[in-house]
Formats: sequence, C-alpha cells, structure tokens
Amino acid sequence: MFEIVRYTAERAEDWNSFVAQSKNGTFLIDRRYMDYHADRFEDHSLMFYRDGKLFALLPANAEGEVLCSHRGLTYGGIILSAVATAARVQQLFRELNENLRAEGFRRVVYKTVPHIFHRVPAEEDWYSLFSVCNAKLVDRSLSSAVDLGQPLKWHRDRRYGVNKAFANGVMVDESNDWAGFWRVLSDNLMHKYGAQPVHTLDEIGLLHARFPEQIRLFTATKDGEILGGTVIYVMPMVTHAQYISASAEGKRLRVIDALFDYLLRERQWSSRWFDFGTSNEEDGRILVEPLIYQKEGFGARGVCYDHYEYDL
Repeated sequence: MFEIVRYTAERAEDWNSFVAQSKNGTFLIDRRYMDYHADRFEDHSLMFYRDGKLFALLPANAEGEVLCSHRGLTYGGIILSAVATAARVQQLFRELNENLRAEGFRRVVYKTVPHIFHRVPAEEDWYSLFSVCNAKLVDRSLSSAVDLGQPLKWHRDRRYGVNKAFANGVMVDESNDWAGFWRVLSDNLMHKYGAQPVHTLDEIGLLHARFPEQIRLFTATKDGEILGGTVIYVMPMVTHAQYISASAEGKRLRVIDALFDYLLRERQWSSRWFDFGTSNEEDGRILVEPLIYQKEGFGARGVCYDHYEYDL
C-alpha cells in the first residue's frame, strides 16, 4: 500500500532531494524550476510513500476533472526511485487511479520522460500505462539527438555552413548577454510564427540565477554583434538545446552551423546525448521537414516525446 500525499511548499526540500537521486528526474522537475510559473497552474502534484519512505513523485496540475502531467513541463510522468520495480509501479498506478476517482477526477493526461533522460532504465510507468490504465497515445513528437559517444557523419551542407561562418569572421563562445540573445530570439519568433519565447527575459534570468551550471547561453557573434545563439540545459544524461535562433544576417552567414560545430566538436559534455528538441506541429502529426533536416545534418536521429490519455 502507498500513502499518497499532495505536494505543498513545506515538502520542497524532500521533493528536490528525491528528484536529484531518482532514476528518471532532471532539474526541470526541481521545484525551484517548476514553480517559476506556479501562478499559471492549479498544482496537484503528488508524492508516494511506501513503508514511510518516499518512493515516487508525480508533477501534475488539475484542469477541472482532468489531472495533467504538469502543463508547464515538456515531460514529467512518474519520477521513480532506483528501488522501483515493475510490479510495485503497477500497484502504484492502481492506487493512484483509485485516489483520483475518489477526488472526482475523470481523466488523466500523462507525459512520459523520454528514455534518453533516464540514468538507468525507467519505463515501468510506460508499461503500467498499457497494462493497468489502457492508455491511448494522443501526441508523439519527434526530437533529434546525437549519441556523443558514437556521433554520425555530418551532412556536407552543414560543413559548408561552418566554413562559411568562420570565413566571414564569426566567433562562437559562452555568453552572459541574455538580453542581446533574447532580442534576436524574440524578433525571429515574431517574424516567423507571430509568437514569443515560452520564457520571458526576466524568467530565463531568474532560472539561470537558480541553476547557473545547468542553464547556459552560447552565442555566435561578428564584430561584437550577436547574430545567433542557443540556450543549453545541462543534465546528467542529456545536454539539451532549449532555444536555437539566428537573425537574418546570422542565417545568411550560417552561424547556427558554426554554433553547433563548437558545441558538438569543441566542447566536452559529461552527458551521453545531445538533444536538439522536437520538430513538429499539431500534436506531433506534422513533421517540420526543414527544421529536422538541419538537426539531422548534425548527425541527430529520432527520439519520441509521448503523451497519453486514459479515462478513470
């Protein structure tokens, strides 16, 4: 039997300590990251205890009669301890569903943690979604990742871009000019999609201050002007490009190619994977081919980010 407890701020230290030691959690599940936008969601995160010890976490929010894997996170289903076994996770889901029914929930929206983020295999929740919950896959977005220990050959067009950028005096390095890059990013997103970055400049500044080693900025410049860049999230198993953007001049000079030449060939990362993020629209059903073509040109290949739903 599990004791299922609603998360409260008084339990933040226990929550964060568990995430750091879990087999499939990352700093995005840390409450110092999650709670920067706490005012936007009705938090309904849960903590699961077994024999008095914390066994698992579920970052979640409530939307009426629906419990959602936290909408403010790209991924984040059940976060598991190393002692979690398949049978116990099945039992956890049975008791979770009973608990949710008793509280008046009728449906669950669930995001799995992609396997590349797992410190050790941690797909017991995937199996329980199938065997206990009869869950239905509703969104499968395709990300692109490089195995840093076994990188594939780059497409010649990427090599051409690298040579063009450096021949035109482009310089790549780590940067603290968040405001300068955010102008490039915001202008590019507005021109291309009529949208703004998910994080405001103040929000990304706050998160960087809380996680200075995990959230880092790299830029491509010419004559001191930022022409492009990327925000990098550094995790135990994955180095992830959270934002990638270039100005019109940066695109002409192929600064993104130079940027990832530096990140993938010059920098040394302790993680196994370098993840470029997803390349989809309409809940994963539409593949944005020009976007994924660029990522695949760096030797990246497909990793699925899956969302499921099931009725209670």
